[in-house]
Amino acid sequence: MSTLIGHEALETALDWSGLIGQLRDWYRGNAVQAPDRQVLTIEQPDGSKASLLIMPAWVPGESIGVKVVTFFPDNAAKGRPTINAGYLLFDGETGQMQAALDGDTLTARRTAAASALAADILARKDARNLLIVGTGQLSLAVAAAHCAVRSYTSVSIWGRSGDKAAAVAADLREQGLPAQTVTDLEAACRAADVISTVTASTRPVIHGDWLKPGSHLDLIGAFKGDMRESDDQTIMQAEVFVDLRAGASLAGDLAQPLEAGRISPDHIRADLAELCQGTHSGRSDDSARTVFKSAGMALQDLAAANMARVHTISG
Repeated sequence: MSTLIGHEALETALDWSGLIGQLRDWYRGNAVQAPDRQVLTIEQPDGSKASLLIMPAWVPGESIGVKVVTFFPDNAAKGRPTINAGYLLFDGETGQMQAALDGDTLTARRTAAASALAADILARKDARNLLIVGTGQLSLAVAAAHCAVRSYTSVSIWGRSGDKAAAVAADLREQGLPAQTVTDLEAACRAADVISTVTASTRPVIHGDWLKPGSHLDLIGAFKGDMRESDDQTIMQAEVFVDLRAGASLAGDLAQPLEAGRISPDHIRADLAELCQGTHSGRSDDSARTVFKSAGMALQDLAAANMARVHTISG
């Protein structure tokens, strides 16, 4: 009999320290098989375009999972979520369905946890100032996850809407985090030790000359080739790391400078598995600027879904 695991159950099951540890262990184990995700374009009746993403993964003989995601960028102007998702988990030995999970919450939790895991490896140990750029679905989760791996004395929130930024900061303060809004993005970037971007931007919002030596930039929002959160200088001057080379190289932050010949594929120093397994040590020194580009991985979904199911059964 399959289980339905909803938003509140996932929030409880996927606590930050536990989920970050789960992802670290799964990356170290390297047993997951995951075909490249499919990104399908859906032409809408009004001429706009939406996307359908299909992300399968399995551990032979243990578990199989698939996530289906829709991305409707025009929803933002209508006050609706731009990303919606569902996840199905199957027994890897029998093929029987085990659980259906709220894909939105699963995605938010695993995305934030993966970025925090990367920051735990790449960001300087003395990082104290965190900046979140964007006020959408991921902003709260990303801020909370990052605060689980570093003791930040300030968490700044910037967004195009001051009201939305204020609401995010207020929610974070209710969680006990030292959050406040900022209006000058350049000044906030210059002061930040760690920056995490969670926008749906199609042109750079982060500029390389705003980033101080020793900073760490976490690029999450732009997952397609025509989307971008950072400029060429940001990428060219940085030590670049990714969740997965194949997926991250298709996202605009890397795809566009790659296509223009501003960087080559070997500009990517390591992926998250190599960092977790210790085959790459991460940043070269405390003055290096590091960038982590994530585009999402089916491994992360499967790891989180298995953790949630175990917690639900044992709970």
